[in-house]
Amino acid sequence: MKIIINKTTKLILGIENQALIFSTNNLPGFDQMALDLNSLDQTISNPEIILTLRFYYWTGDWLSIGYHQKEIPLHWENLLLNGEINIVRRPSGGGAVLHSGGITYSLTFKKTYYKVLSYEMVNNWLIKSFRELGLNLRCGNSRKSQIKTNCFGTSLISDLVDHDGFKRIGSAQFRKKGAFLQHGEIQTNPSKDLWFKLFKEEAPPKLNLGLTNDEIVQHLRNSFLKNKSNINFKNVEINNKNIRKFS
Repeated sequence: MKIIINKTTKLILGIENQALIFSTNNLPGFDQMALDLNSLDQTISNPEIILTLRFYYWTGDWLSIGYHQKEIPLHWENLLLNGEINIVRRPSGGGAVLHSGGITYSLTFKKTYYKVLSYEMVNNWLIKSFRELGLNLRCGNSRKSQIKTNCFGTSLISDLVDHDGFKRIGSAQFRKKGAFLQHGEIQTNPSKDLWFKLFKEEAPPKLNLGLTNDEIVQHLRNSFLKNKSNINFKNVEINNKNIRKFS
C-alpha cells in the first residue's frame, strides 16, 4: 500500500535548498511509515528539496520493529492477537520501539547534507532544545551493539539519555539512493503496563516538563528552523482528509 497527498506539494521552481516542514498528524502505524517513505522519495526525486521534517503521533498503541529484526517473541504475537498492541515494520534499523504516548520525528535529507544533519548534529539540536525546556540529555555510551529486542534497552552514542539514566530518545536510519531517512522516538509518557508486558522491564517515567506533546513539538520545530537562513522552508499541511490511499 502507498499513500499520496491529494493536494500536490508545490515547490517554488527555480529556488534551491528547499525544506518541507510537514504538519503534525495522528495516524495508524502503516500509514505513518508510508508517509515517511513518501517523504524520502520526494527528497530523492526533487533536486530542489534538501530535507523534510515531520513530527507525528500514532493512532492506538503500536510497536514498530526494525528492518533487520527477523523474529519477534511469541508473547508479542499473543499481545497482537489479543488486540493489546499493533505491530508494523520500520524501514529504519534498530530494535523494537513502543509508540504509546510519545512523539515521533522523521527527518529525510540528501547525502550531501550528511555533515549538517548527522546523528551528532541532530542530537545537538535535540539536547539544546530540551535543555531550554528544563531537561538535560546526554549521548549514550555504547558505540556498537547487537540488535536488541527493545530499542530502549541499549543506549548507543546516537541515542539520548536523561540524568537518571533513562533513554529518552532513540534514533535509527535508512539509506536509499543517496538520501537518508532518520526516525526518532521521544518517550514522554509511555504506557507502564504495556511496556512491561512487551519488554519485562521498567518504562521510562513520564516527563514532567509542564508541557503537552504538541507544545514540545512546537518548540522543537521552532528551534530547528533557527539559524538556517540559507534554507527556504515551506510548511506543508497534512491531515486525514487530504490523504488518499490506494493499492
